[in-house]
Amino acid sequence: MFNQLNKPLIMGILNVTPDSFSDGGKYTSINDALKQVERMLAEGVDIIDIGGESTRPGSDSVSATEQILRVIPVITAIRKQFKRIVLISIDTTSSEVAKAALEAGANIINDVSAGQEDEAILALAAKSDVPVILMHRQGAPKTMQNNPYYDDVVSEVISALKNRIDTALKAGIKKENIAIDPGIGFGKRKQDNLDLLANLDALVALGFPVLLGTSRKRFMGSLCDVTEPSALVTATAVTTALGVMAGVQMFRVHDVKENRQAADVAWAIRQSVKPRR
Repeated sequence: MFNQLNKPLIMGILNVTPDSFSDGGKYTSINDALKQVERMLAEGVDIIDIGGESTRPGSDSVSATEQILRVIPVITAIRKQFKRIVLISIDTTSSEVAKAALEAGANIINDVSAGQEDEAILALAAKSDVPVILMHRQGAPKTMQNNPYYDDVVSEVISALKNRIDTALKAGIKKENIAIDPGIGFGKRKQDNLDLLANLDALVALGFPVLLGTSRKRFMGSLCDVTEPSALVTATAVTTALGVMAGVQMFRVHDVKENRQAADVAWAIRQSVKPRR
């Protein structure tokens, strides 16, 4: 799948959790979740990313059983209600949850631990022949923001992602089914996030599609003197445009309309860039 991307994709976030940092509790009912999916489809979403466990800093883990109870009814309802076939990714580190989601109609596995919490998830992706997104994360959500440290965040993230790519390939996942995510805000300081954003081209150069997830992240609020995550729509769209110009191909966002516009305009500009004589 990922080797067929020819324009930036917008991945809309649908957290069916009570405690996610920005939208926790908003879409825990199937009716509310379906209304949000309908809205995102109208705004030009390409992928719906459904998660049943918050991975915000300080969050506690949620059992596979509870995640399944949260996400499977929503995936099933989406597949039943909407005639348009939209891609669905399951945001989980659990092979049990991922398996249930794929059986219910999900198409992609989005693992913020890159298979480190449950390596069986890589074997599942290989056996099911589905795309997997491998994200870099330093530490676990509960403690990852407790004084994270890097000597050189860009090279260390790249090295760690290469290691997980190798592990995924050895598990039998096809190269064209692998995408990577630098994990903005996951065990990173503000300057680490800025350094990664300033060097997205180095991640793109690895030869795998890159997913960027900056949506409403706290570090941007500290730059703009904004404390309410929902007020960071414009800041997020700026990073989307920046990412497109650097060659990033997928963007995980809460606000589809604004980021769809940013991605489309930046893509048109990138397509018009010609080498100077």
